[in-house]
Amino acid sequence: MTTFVREIFAYMGARKKWWLAPVLVVLLLFGGILVLAQGSAVAPFIYTIF
Repeated sequence: MTTFVREIFAYMGARKKWWLAPVLVVLLLFGGILVLAQGSAVAPFIYTIF
């Protein structure tokens, strides 16, 4: 997994595509929220956000 992350940062550095970093962060945050929403007591509150 660390190799994958290193390759992504190397790609962004070589191609000057630093605008991809915030996009990846937002996608990871949404993915984390969805994982938390599947089986927790927080689910009803998260569903009202969307």
